[in-house]
Amino acid sequence: MSRFSLPPDPVFVTMNASIGFDWRLYPYDVEQSRAHATMLAAAGIITDADRDELLKGLDRVQAELDANEFKFLEDDEDIHMAVERRLTEIVGAVGGKLHTARSRNDQVATDMAMFTRAHALRAIEALQDLQTVLVRVAEAHLDWPMPGYTHLQRAQPVYLSHHLLAYFWMFRRDAARFELVLGGTSELPLGAGALAGVNFATDRRLVASELGFAGVVPNSIDAVSNRDFVLDYLNAAATCATHLSRLGAEIVLWSSEEFGFCEVRDDWASSSSIMPQKKNPDAAELLRAKAPRIVSHLSGLHGVMHALPLTYNKDMQEDKEHLFDAVDTLELSLAAARGMLESMTFKRERLAAAATDEMLAAVDVADMLVKRGVPFRQAHGVVAGLVRTAVESGRVLSQLTREELREHSEVLDDDFYAVLSQGAWLESKESEGGTALARVREQLAHAKAALDRTS
Repeated sequence: MSRFSLPPDPVFVTMNASIGFDWRLYPYDVEQSRAHATMLAAAGIITDADRDELLKGLDRVQAELDANEFKFLEDDEDIHMAVERRLTEIVGAVGGKLHTARSRNDQVATDMAMFTRAHALRAIEALQDLQTVLVRVAEAHLDWPMPGYTHLQRAQPVYLSHHLLAYFWMFRRDAARFELVLGGTSELPLGAGALAGVNFATDRRLVASELGFAGVVPNSIDAVSNRDFVLDYLNAAATCATHLSRLGAEIVLWSSEEFGFCEVRDDWASSSSIMPQKKNPDAAELLRAKAPRIVSHLSGLHGVMHALPLTYNKDMQEDKEHLFDAVDTLELSLAAARGMLESMTFKRERLAAAATDEMLAAVDVADMLVKRGVPFRQAHGVVAGLVRTAVESGRVLSQLTREELREHSEVLDDDFYAVLSQGAWLESKESEGGTALARVREQLAHAKAALDRTS
């Protein structure tokens, strides 16, 4: 018998159902159901015979789901009800005992915590792989000069290895953010019931141990209303995707004819439907476009949770599609970034030619003046004047005459030309973390040690 006098409107049925997407929770739902049945028997709430029947039935349910042989019915509102319905078909009335001392509220919170934890671990592993590729590619291009940019204007020369390792440390921080997600999923929600606890002396810590949780959520209200761990995952994913978008943007720029710094392998590019000569770095472009998609999921779930009164509300059903799509998008993007990077060809001559632009040595000339006692702001003005003279006369800096140098500063002499000689600009950046080759080697060793600690 139902409390309602009318059946649900078909539109509401469609709106209310989540089985179309939350079926993905089934491995976690079955796993936690096994642990729950085990606990119910250990606490004397059901018999050992009941437990054995439930476990056998759950094994069959999982086998059908794994083999894609599970038949979902129109009345299956969500994965939890679908599993329980099929379990009861298999084992009979004893299947109805499985839901003793739990609610769908704490059940779904537990499924979501387990799903989020599993995919945070996957993200950490994928980031570890990507960092390993970055180290390998950086080592292979250790002493390849290239221009570094600010405002997308040539600024100072760096080694390609140094530039690539900047992404290593970005992705290192991303992995640390996903580690925090693991902390947010370390306490078991199951056992909180609908919101106030349950009317049985259950052993929540036994279930936590069975499912790999470090402890239990200490407050039943918080247990069913908490989705912080989903927001934590989305936050980590949004930042990671933003880093991937920056990498993608540089690959797009560098592989253009205008830059010509690299070429993506054919299996990571597309052609044009009308222009047969084109080789488009579409995978890199999609890395750029995937980032705002993930960021929007973070914003969307913040909107769902914003000002939501305690405890569980149906609004929270919207957490799943935000999380699921973000997970799929991020994992695909990480795999694409790794594939592109480890197969990409860099063009040494083009990189070096861009890195020999004498204007990139302007700071080095200013620093030479500083070492001779000229205040930096004054030195900056002197070099700016030299640059203007060169640009207006259509020359490079090294073509300025000694007389022109003295017009800008009496301190300038033939050492000016020595500073402009190739290579000096790179090796002068000897501060810790700088681009001098010795420092890059130190950084590579540091990166390798960091990878060894987490492998």
